[in-house]
Amino acid sequence: MTNPFANTARLLTAGLRALIVLTVLTGVVYPLALTGVAQGLFPHQANGSEIRSHGKVVGSSLIGQQGYGLAYFQPRPAGGLAGNTLNTRYRLEVSGATNLAADNPKLVRAVEAAKAKIVKDNSVPGYTVRPSQVPADAVTSSGSGLDPDISPAYADLQIHRVAARNGLPVAEVDKLVEEHTTGRTLGFIGEPRVNVLELNTALRSLVAKG
Repeated sequence: MTNPFANTARLLTAGLRALIVLTVLTGVVYPLALTGVAQGLFPHQANGSEIRSHGKVVGSSLIGQQGYGLAYFQPRPAGGLAGNTLNTRYRLEVSGATNLAADNPKLVRAVEAAKAKIVKDNSVPGYTVRPSQVPADAVTSSGSGLDPDISPAYADLQIHRVAARNGLPVAEVDKLVEEHTTGRTLGFIGEPRVNVLELNTALRSLVAKG
């Protein structure tokens, strides 16, 4: 006669063994193996694509930063960012797009105001910015509001202002932008781009040398 208690104990024991084995394999061995491969082959990406300046981490090349002064290159607007209203203990921001339609009056006014400010801020003695020169990424935020890159056109538009504010030759700042311009991924994916944090970190080092 079959003992139901013995069967139950056997099944529970088998289940417990399977749980332990799978926990070790998927919770310990697999993560450690992936971490080892990532650290061995892609250490920069595996550690958050950190950017360092003078031995200190200043940010990640994957996340855009706001708050640069006019002596530095400006990133895309972050109009989609909002304050965190749930956990008020920490000053967190919520990323996202504005979700406004292209013909929304509020968005149109914001774009026109941003364009006027860019024309004013980047026009320096001997160099005047025309409204037609302002590219779309200079006046619109990305879907996340955290885009770390700008177009080469927007970077070029800022060269004269950055040079004037830092007392640097225009040609030297232009060369800096060129050195930090990345082409299309694999030659055909996406668009050429300039990482603002990397560019400003290099600019800071250049100014310090001068």
